[in-house]
Amino acid sequence: MKSKAFTFFIIILFLMACGSPSVPTAYSQKDQLPAIYPDYAQVTVPVNIAPLSFEYDGQADEMVARYSVEDEDIVCNGQPPIGKWRSLAQKAKGGAITVEVYTRNGRGWTRFKPFSIFVSPDSIDPYISYRLIAPSFISYESLTINQRCLENYDECVIYDNMLCGFEAKGQCINCHHYQQYNPQRLQFHARQYQGGTVIAYDGKLKKVNMRNDSILSAGVYPAWHPWLNLIVYATDKTFQLFHTVDPNKVEVYDEESDIIAYDVETDEVTNLENSKKEFEVFPAWAPDGKTLYYCSAHFEQHDSALEKNSEVKMRFKELKYNIYRKSFNPDTRQFGPRELVFDAAARDSSATFPRISPDGRYLLFTMGHYGYFHIWHHDADLWLMDLASGIARPFTEVNSPDTESYHSWSSNGRWIIFSSRRGDGNFTRPFIAHVAEDGQASKPFELPSRNPDYHRQFMRCYNIPEFMKGPVTIRPERFARVLKGDAVDVKYVSGGL
Repeated sequence: MKSKAFTFFIIILFLMACGSPSVPTAYSQKDQLPAIYPDYAQVTVPVNIAPLSFEYDGQADEMVARYSVEDEDIVCNGQPPIGKWRSLAQKAKGGAITVEVYTRNGRGWTRFKPFSIFVSPDSIDPYISYRLIAPSFISYESLTINQRCLENYDECVIYDNMLCGFEAKGQCINCHHYQQYNPQRLQFHARQYQGGTVIAYDGKLKKVNMRNDSILSAGVYPAWHPWLNLIVYATDKTFQLFHTVDPNKVEVYDEESDIIAYDVETDEVTNLENSKKEFEVFPAWAPDGKTLYYCSAHFEQHDSALEKNSEVKMRFKELKYNIYRKSFNPDTRQFGPRELVFDAAARDSSATFPRISPDGRYLLFTMGHYGYFHIWHHDADLWLMDLASGIARPFTEVNSPDTESYHSWSSNGRWIIFSSRRGDGNFTRPFIAHVAEDGQASKPFELPSRNPDYHRQFMRCYNIPEFMKGPVTIRPERFARVLKGDAVDVKYVSGGL
């Protein structure tokens, strides 16, 4: 009897799952937008984005959503089928999808005020990659670099932190980066056990030991030149603080930091900026390959009796980073002197992570009160500078009351993706926004998931989201074999590469 009852129960569930939702014919009308998660009301999306699934974020026994464009529609529970969504998005291109939400409590239905999902004809790069890490930034063994197709929900691992070591022989992988969005030309770092910099270039892989007596440390925060086999890095001596009462739970600061250049073909390195009174970090190339941007904070010791690290630790809130740039001649590989681009210190603030739009017009950066580890600073916001006029403004269209940090431009310059702690203040999640030619942005939308509640249940932070023109096809195990092997030592040269 128990077996028959269980079978009957399964059949009922199957029939319920196969049933198609329908739009209620009798309902009461509410003149307000529905509370949904994620919040996709009035957002602008690329024509090739995956379906925007959502759920009703209130008390209801049932929800039905209708997505419509002219005479074509999708009626579902908030999870549109991919095939039908693509057809609807193509029809709405340059216009909007109208969304109606109905909820049922008991026997009565309620219809909320409809909203629009605007569909831009501007497409988006089909892939992104990011690091997934626990929010504490302390336990990092369960850490991966993943890639996700934006046109559907497919996700896979590029590299897993535990493929080479565990616990005492553990690694910390970080700083994945690509040359011009090309997934066949990438690099990432592995710190600690069997550490090194992994560089993949058109199918060829090598592990590089970036440490050298003439430079400060191995390279971090890479910036690959748009076409030359030249990567610029920051080198640093980094320390951490963990607060007990400060709302910014984690603080990362440098005792020293410089800028170096590395030649992928010759394995030569050289110093570009290494002043003892400047902390240089976050290099970024302009798309024309003729200008290098970076950030730098001025610091002078006041107490000669203290070790430098002790004094920096006491004064870390005094570190204010400005944005600079250096001209570069791709033919001679010579850099010019530094030039101030944005004086954040004059505003009693700190500017970090400069990224230049593909058309060279806009500079997007993060600004907070102090320091450069803005991913844990709740006051951090995105700012946008028009490089032609020199006018910078808070990017209010995309900012929230909480942290906005790492950000990247799409290859066509019409979209940005960034990490934000909006929602709960603890987990960074990826948000995407359209940026028009005049620099005005649309309302950001959260990275779509098949399960609309996925991000609220996922206990990982998204770190450094980067756009890609396709997937990385190298298997994680191949990266692991390279990391377990011998490294190529860099050779230091002075005066440039």
